[in-house]
Amino acid sequence: MTVTAKCLLEAKYAENAQTTQYTAAAGTRTIIDKFTGYSPAGGTLSVNLVASGASAAALNLKVVKTLAANETYTFPELVGHILNPGDFISTLPGGASTVVIRISGRETT
Repeated sequence: MTVTAKCLLEAKYAENAQTTQYTAAAGTRTIIDKFTGYSPAGGTLSVNLVASGASAAALNLKVVKTLAANETYTFPELVGHILNPGDFISTLPGGASTVVIRISGRETT
C-alpha cells in the first residue's frame, strides 16, 4: 500500500455552478486533510461529498458556510472524511468569483 500526501485541488475560485472539484481515481481511497475557503468580498460555499454514481444533492451536503469579507475558513466538517474510488467533492458558491478554494489530502493505492 502506498500513501501519497498531495494537493488535491490547487487554489482557484469555485465555479458559479455545482461543480466536481476532485474525484478519487480507480483503485484509490482519499482522505481529506485540509479544505480551505477564502472570500475577498464575502460569499457562501456549499460542499457535497458524493458517492460514486450519485449526484450532488441535499442527501450528501456536508456543509454550507457563509464567509465574511477577507475571511479564511478551514472547513473542519470535511477533515478526515474518506472518499472511495469514484467518490467526489462538489461545490456550489453563492455567486461567481466569491470563494477561493484549495484541497489537500492523502491518496492510498
